[in-house]
Amino acid sequence: MTLPPGSAVDGLRSIPEATVARLAVYLRTLGELAESGAETVSSDELAGATGVNGAKLRKDLSHIGSYGIRGVGYEIAPLRRQLERILGLTHRQAVAVVGVGNLGHALAGYGGFGGRGFPVTALFDVDPDLVGVPVDGIPVDHVRALPEVCRARGITIGVIATPGQAAQAVCDLLVQAGVQCILNFAPVVLQVPEEVEVRKVDLAVELQILAFHVARRQAAAPAPGYPVNGHPTDNGSMVVS
Repeated sequence: MTLPPGSAVDGLRSIPEATVARLAVYLRTLGELAESGAETVSSDELAGATGVNGAKLRKDLSHIGSYGIRGVGYEIAPLRRQLERILGLTHRQAVAVVGVGNLGHALAGYGGFGGRGFPVTALFDVDPDLVGVPVDGIPVDHVRALPEVCRARGITIGVIATPGQAAQAVCDLLVQAGVQCILNFAPVVLQVPEEVEVRKVDLAVELQILAFHVARRQAAAPAPGYPVNGHPTDNGSMVVS
C-alpha cells in the first residue's frame, strides 16, 4: 500500500531514530515532573533534566508538532499525552520473554514494564525444571507453544534472552506468531523479514564502550609524581594548583 505524503504514518516514519529514543526520555522526565506537581516546564529546564541542549530538544519536539508557548514553555499534561500517542503507548503492548535464565527471570519480574504499558504476559523456556513454574504469577510455557500462546495473548513485543545459538530459531517462532517487534539480548545478529523491527542490546559491548572511556580518561590524567603547574607534593612530586 502506498501512503500519501503527509499522512499520519508517513509523518511517523519521518521522525529520525535518534529522536524517537530521546522522545522516550522526555516522556519519562515529564512523568517525574508531573508527579512532583509541576504543570509547565521550559525547554531549557526539560533539556537540562534530560541531558540534551535546548535547541536539540525544541527540534525533536517540532517533529511531533509541539512548539511550546512563548514565556510559558510546555504544558506537561498535553505534551505527555502527545508523546504517548506518538510512541504507541495509548494501547497496551503485551510482552513475551523467551529464555527464563538469570536475565530473563530479572526482566520477567521487573515491575516497571507493566507500569509503563508493557506488561509481561508470556514466558517461555525449554528447561523442564522451569516449564510450568510461575514467575511473578506467570507460568513458564515450553517454547514449542510460543506461536499459539503469543497469538492467544495478543503479544506485540518479543524479548529474546536466550543463548546465542538458540536466538534465531526463537526469532523465527516469534515472527511466525505475528510478532513484529523484537528486543534481542542474545549476542547474534538476527535475520528477519523487512517488516519486523529488531532492537539489539549487547551488554558486553556497552561495558566495552565504557571501558574505552575509562582508559581514555586514565590516559589523559597526569602520571603520579609528574610535574604540573610547578607545585610540589609532600613527597617531592608535583600537583595541579
